[in-house]
Amino acid sequence: MITINIDKAKDITKQRLRLEREPLLAAQDVAFQRALESSADTAAIVAEKQRLRDVTALVDTCSTLDELKALEVTS
Repeated sequence: MITINIDKAKDITKQRLRLEREPLLAAQDVAFQRALESSADTAAIVAEKQRLRDVTALVDTCSTLDELKALEVTS
């Protein structure tokens, strides 16, 4: 019988999400800098960056392996 260590699965999922969000955060950093240079509104960029940072917190609300697998950065 195979048993799943849910805590280890959560750690692995958090690491996966961090790797997936890294290029998206970098792109938002560029967009933010460009918005600052042109005095454009940065509220949407700041909100998206915060959403990307918060995605790993969703892992703590999961209780099954299927829920962990379903988590995505882009959703």
